[in-house]
Amino acid sequence: MRNTLYTLLAMAALAAPLSAKGGSELKGKFYFIKNCKTCHVEGKSGGVVTPLIKTQAQWKAYFKADKHAKGKEKLGAHTKLTPAQMEDVMTFLVAHASDSPQPMTCGG
Repeated sequence: MRNTLYTLLAMAALAAPLSAKGGSELKGKFYFIKNCKTCHVEGKSGGVVTPLIKTQAQWKAYFKADKHAKGKEKLGAHTKLTPAQMEDVMTFLVAHASDSPQPMTCGG
């Protein structure tokens, strides 16, 4: 019993830094669908945007550049997303980019 407890504590200590790094994929998907997909679907002004349209490196560069609408505005300027929420969106998009282990369309 004691060894099992020590093993679990050691595993939790090792996993904590991994979970704290970056944003949340799950939250990012929620924010992406709720905020970004209102304009970024077929037939809307923003055109179709899914995680698959860019590679992981391209998504990271996109968020680093902090530009939206073909450079006309700051990324997130038209939404009420906080910087932490934008980090979640980026985490989701990078994790499911075209070259990721788990590519995803996110509908649309």
